[in-house]
Amino acid sequence: MDRPDYDRRAAILKAIAHPSRLIIVDALAEGEKCVCDLQELVGSSMPTVSRHLAQMAAAGIIAGRREGSWVHYSLQVPCITKIFACVEEVLDAERKRLTAAR
Repeated sequence: MDRPDYDRRAAILKAIAHPSRLIIVDALAEGEKCVCDLQELVGSSMPTVSRHLAQMAAAGIIAGRREGSWVHYSLQVPCITKIFACVEEVLDAERKRLTAAR
């Protein structure tokens, strides 16, 4: 693998590396959602949510579908949620390490 491949991987990870974007990915794992639903879940302004969505769309994580005046989003590649299981394993290992150190 060459440097550009690592750069692309980093861009994908960066695109989900924010609590609000993780909430959005988790919500979209359940199915398509309109931007209004995502705004309510995230609890941020529409422009802020739109910036999060744009960053994830640019990385190829999500796609939007226009319906009237609303845009509905879905995961392009649902397997992105598999990273959550790995992150949980890291968190569990860290908790065990901290518990053992006490």
